[in-house]
Amino acid sequence: MSRHWAFRLALLGVAALLGSCGGDAPPAQVTPEVIIAQPLVREIADWEDYAGRFEAMEMVEVRPRVSGLLQAVHFKDGQHVRQGQLLFAIDQRPFAAQLARAKAGIQRAEAALTNAGEERKRAEALIDRGFISRSQVDSRVANERQAAADLAEAKAIEQAAALDLSFTRITAPVSGRASYRRLAAGNLVSAEQSMLTTIVTQDPIRFVFDAPEAAFLKFRRGGSGGGSVQIRLEDETEYKWTGELEMLDNALDQGSGTIRGQAIVRNGSGLLTPGMFGRMRWISSSPMRAMLIPDEAILIDQTRPIVYVVGKDNLIEQRIVERGKLVDGLRVVRAGIEPGEKIVISGMQRARPGLKVAPKNGKIEQFPAGVTRGNSPALGGAQ
Repeated sequence: MSRHWAFRLALLGVAALLGSCGGDAPPAQVTPEVIIAQPLVREIADWEDYAGRFEAMEMVEVRPRVSGLLQAVHFKDGQHVRQGQLLFAIDQRPFAAQLARAKAGIQRAEAALTNAGEERKRAEALIDRGFISRSQVDSRVANERQAAADLAEAKAIEQAAALDLSFTRITAPVSGRASYRRLAAGNLVSAEQSMLTTIVTQDPIRFVFDAPEAAFLKFRRGGSGGGSVQIRLEDETEYKWTGELEMLDNALDQGSGTIRGQAIVRNGSGLLTPGMFGRMRWISSSPMRAMLIPDEAILIDQTRPIVYVVGKDNLIEQRIVERGKLVDGLRVVRAGIEPGEKIVISGMQRARPGLKVAPKNGKIEQFPAGVTRGNSPALGGAQ
């Protein structure tokens, strides 16, 4: 009997326990809060991003035109020089002597020409009297012509000697910034061989980049003859430098599938230097209206970018969107949402398609150029 009563008591305890648990009410479901805002609608211009380097519009290697002793250097390393400014001087004395010799040769040739002319005149006078033959007159005429040719040659030699003398003064062929001098005074230099320095122009300066084939097709099909560019340097966050697209090359590189492009940039301050790296935005179209939302509001569902929209009765709807570029910290949405719709911009992790939420109004703000989300808030507080 004791075992029977013990079993009954155990069943009664279990029943009492189940009864006490079934009496509690289920916990109330909490409606999740999200922050919503309408997309910003702004006028923006489409662009393409490229990396490239600056090159001088003109770079000239300064070499001597004559050989001789380098006598003096008339500029400082790295100095800005003007076209025609004296840079180097070569010892002029050997070339001055050659010029004097050439001038003496002209005097000899002139004297010979005068004498030949007089002999021709006398021969022509004697032939009328029959004292000399026609062949002798022809010989006098030929001598005069030879003397005239010798005079012309002497004058050419004199001009060449004068040129060589002028080449002893080496001047800047273009205005720009000179490099360092390769040779000091006292060195012997060889004509057209010895490198003395280089000069590069700085204003304007050229920005060179490689564009893919798709950009080339977009450029041509758009009928654009050019376009504005904006450039920022390695240590800059804003695109401060502006210029104009100069040209796209006449052929694609078969190895890389890219085409060389060049843009002209003003450089009045002289900060931009050939070889410097930069990042360029090629503004390739007219301004267009675009919708912008925070990049964090776009989620990735497997491979599709989506956003959550609060629809009727505060129910969450999922939209597949087409993403564009980042503009001042916000993402351009090309398709998938409408300007007046309410986008979830905070609390996306608590939202699900079909779920009812408690929306609160927020605010989408554009960043100033160069400011990131780490040091400036992207979203305003709930309103």
